[in-house]
Amino acid sequence: MSTDSITAVAPVTLTEGAVKELKKLIDQQEIGEDFGLRIGVEGGGCSGMSYLLGFDQKKEGDNEYLVSGIRMFMNKAHGMYLAGMEVDFKNGLDARGFTFNNPNATSTCGCGSSFSA
Repeated sequence: MSTDSITAVAPVTLTEGAVKELKKLIDQQEIGEDFGLRIGVEGGGCSGMSYLLGFDQKKEGDNEYLVSGIRMFMNKAHGMYLAGMEVDFKNGLDARGFTFNNPNATSTCGCGSSFSA
């Protein structure tokens, strides 16, 4: 993995729980070194925009970051919606899965994966 294209500071942070779960997924699914965690947004959802979170290859227009040893890709245009966001992983009786704490969201829906800004 070349570090020539890695941007210094990622606009998104990952909690310890998220990092642990992501590294577990990388090992279990045997994610190759040419893949990274894609974080972004897309139109849709009950509040207007939905979060994207999954493993993907780097695409044109992406910034690349290294966060807690995890390679992360984000389309440059998505930074304004995600700056300052924290991704966590919950594993309890009341909730299980990745959660998004986004200070840019002016409203969110009950599912937690859709927002408006």
